[in-house]
Amino acid sequence: MLGPLIISVMSDRDAFWMDQALRLAEQAFYITAPNPRVGCVLVSPLGQSIGQGHTQAVGQAHAEVMALQQARQAGHDTRGATAYVTLEPCSHHGRTPPCCDALIQAEVARVVISVQDPNPLVAGQGVARLRAAGIEVTLGLGQARAQEINIGFFKRMQTGLPWVRMKVAASMDGQTSLSNGVSQWITGPAARQDGHHWRARACAVLTGVGTVLQDNPLLDVRLVDTPRQPPLVVVDSQWQTPLNAALWGPQRPVWVYGAQDNANAREALSQRGAQTTLLANPSGKVDLAALLADLGQRGINELHIEAGHKLNGSWLREGLVDELLIYLAPCLLGPGHGMAQLPALDSLEAAIRWRWVDTTPFGDDLRLMARLLR
Repeated sequence: MLGPLIISVMSDRDAFWMDQALRLAEQAFYITAPNPRVGCVLVSPLGQSIGQGHTQAVGQAHAEVMALQQARQAGHDTRGATAYVTLEPCSHHGRTPPCCDALIQAEVARVVISVQDPNPLVAGQGVARLRAAGIEVTLGLGQARAQEINIGFFKRMQTGLPWVRMKVAASMDGQTSLSNGVSQWITGPAARQDGHHWRARACAVLTGVGTVLQDNPLLDVRLVDTPRQPPLVVVDSQWQTPLNAALWGPQRPVWVYGAQDNANAREALSQRGAQTTLLANPSGKVDLAALLADLGQRGINELHIEAGHKLNGSWLREGLVDELLIYLAPCLLGPGHGMAQLPALDSLEAAIRWRWVDTTPFGDDLRLMARLLR
């Protein structure tokens, strides 16, 4: 009877500390891009936490180093400790030295890892080096949650493309604005604040020039505290973004993608501070698939779209959206603009199919999350 009881206690203890590490990773949502969000907890042989940390901004310390630094500053001995890490410790020299080497030098006895790093520069090499140094490695505890925290990083490492999230605020009858274009505000303050959280965690926010001309939005993060403003991407086939638009106010990169070869218009936008890129498809519009690939090259893990029904329809028709983030308000608006301009279908079998992931109320509104069935 004693053996199974001890195993159960050890398993519960591992789950407890990994939960703490995952919570730390979630604290890094707004700061680590393009790096993954990682948490680490160091636990002494006596079962006490001696150091904790999460990955800092790019070029700064990773989670393991933060936890080790905290332990040493408090005078704790790291020898024989267990490190709970939400992503495989890196094994290559990037902007910082390898984290697996830091753990080896700290003489930890065991490393519990949620998930293997999908980065080809790591991809099992960190685990191999730890084991080669005589450190016990356990892999897989908290894997689903760790991957969810870094859903965009995993997709970019595996495909070269960002995870695309489309946010929509709509009435119960699916209208995002009145027929005259008025849309502020369909949803309430709690839903809008949650929407700003998703902006803040994104690596870039994208809109279309139609939204810029119609609403003149800031499209920055204001309703949650964040140390960074994600870059703004504007899809603007004819380089029509006004030079006095509100979007120029926040301090952040602005990337404008166009399709017409108009050197003067591009130069004017460049002088205003934008980085312009010409990516035309055969129809004379911006090539959205090529745009997405370009953002992947720029290190964008999560792309957050807030656009009008026409551009939303283009993204959806091309099958480029991974996730829908829909805020439904308890009201009916009647005729107006829907969530996306899509072609009429001849059969139900041709419908774009999604699966529900989450439903959460925010104030009087309801947040629905759905992911594309591939």
